[in-house]
Amino acid sequence: MARIDDLKAKTEDQLSEELGNLKREAFNLRFQAATNQLEKPSRVREVRRDIARIKTLQTARSRDAAAK
Repeated sequence: MARIDDLKAKTEDQLSEELGNLKREAFNLRFQAATNQLEKPSRVREVRRDIARIKTLQTARSRDAAAK
């Protein structure tokens, strides 16, 4: 689970890469859930929330950049 302080320290490129990795993981988890092979169901929720954290941070950064 990504902490918001850890995410704030990352650059925009690192955040985009992390977002891509999490989206791939979410895709794989959905497949595992559909085939009843999901070992840790709580991971789906964690990944979704981490994706939301990154998107929120990216939106805030772009809004701050536009305001300057």
